[in-house]
Amino acid sequence: MTNIFRSKAVAILVSGLFLSGCASTKTNDQSGPYDPLEPMNRAVFNFNERVYDNVFDPAVRQYKRIMPDPLELMVGNFFSNLNEVVVITNSVLQLNYESALASSARLLVNTTFGVFGLIDIASDISAVSDVNLNKRNEDFGQTLGRYGVGSGPYIVLPLIGPSSARDTFGLAVDSFFMDPVTQGVTGVFLNNVSYINSPALRFPVATARTFNNRAEFLEQDKTLEEAALDKYEFIRDAYTQRRASLVKNSEEDK
Repeated sequence: MTNIFRSKAVAILVSGLFLSGCASTKTNDQSGPYDPLEPMNRAVFNFNERVYDNVFDPAVRQYKRIMPDPLELMVGNFFSNLNEVVVITNSVLQLNYESALASSARLLVNTTFGVFGLIDIASDISAVSDVNLNKRNEDFGQTLGRYGVGSGPYIVLPLIGPSSARDTFGLAVDSFFMDPVTQGVTGVFLNNVSYINSPALRFPVATARTFNNRAEFLEQDKTLEEAALDKYEFIRDAYTQRRASLVKNSEEDK
């Protein structure tokens, strides 16, 4: 198992050297997103849309049909709480200790008083006080951007969706080293706790998170279908602008 983990780490690091090199040589130009792979990206995008329409979305609609809204909200809160591990780690890597402390407090409050994150007590505290424990958004792609790594070419990943050279590498690092659901702290620091690291537990949890994430996006996707003349172009532009804004905001906060 250790050899497999090390192999994953080597693969990620080697890929990171390549992706970082690509990302540092070209960023978004002034005329719009840098999308030299558009024909391939559109093909992957169309493939994803067919899978969503014919496989994911019917299953997600069934999920929403049988899940009461309060329970669906608690499931979303639970996975958002797990994501605080990724946020805290990347906040520390960015030397943004204020964000790291706030997210740590958020994780502690929601895990204890919020029953393992099922109830978002931290956001309620923020709403009625001057204490800012609102949800942060930090990942390793943003961390790379914080240290000057350009986004590189826009990429559409199979089943995952919009990304970039930098963010693809960032997603791999978060998934293998930080995300408690896919690998993360439970695989690194609690590797002797077999029931936590068992695929029999991880796969159902990861599947539930995928369903929950898609359920949250389902109505937005329907609206987008009706409003956008070119859905691929709209998503590409929105993604690149949002990622640029997230990196810029994180830099301004420090």
